Amino acid sequence: MYGKRPGCPPHAPDWREAREWVSRFRSALLIKFEVNMENFEEEKREVLLYLLQKEGEFFREGKPYAMALFPGSCNLCDDCPFERGETCRLPTKVRPSIDAVGIELASLVELDFSESVLYGMVLVE
Repeated sequence: MYGKRPGCPPHAPDWREAREWVSRFRSALLIKFEVNMENFEEEKREVLLYLLQKEGEFFREGKPYAMALFPGSCNLCDDCPFERGETCRLPTKVRPSIDAVGIELASLVELDFSESVLYGMVLVE
């Protein structure tokens, strides 16, 4: 989705900037979500909303520097206006993907490609 979604490169921070701000977080919550591939887009949207909810919970717990990272490109909207060159409807909710900021999941978990899963992350101060 390079260039097509607001959370994807080149709209995501470049690797130098991402390395700088990711290194300032002390911990991260990595969450594995089982998804039904027949309803992939809907279930992925639920995953993104859950990650944003967790980010908000950390904020309310007094951790203002929490940030969700999405599994892949943003699909918060059924029909992305950004792909048509229009303004994003939810600019305050879009987050970069885990891999867009240079975090390699395979270095954190053993990936099993036979599973129907998505991994999301929330960085915490």
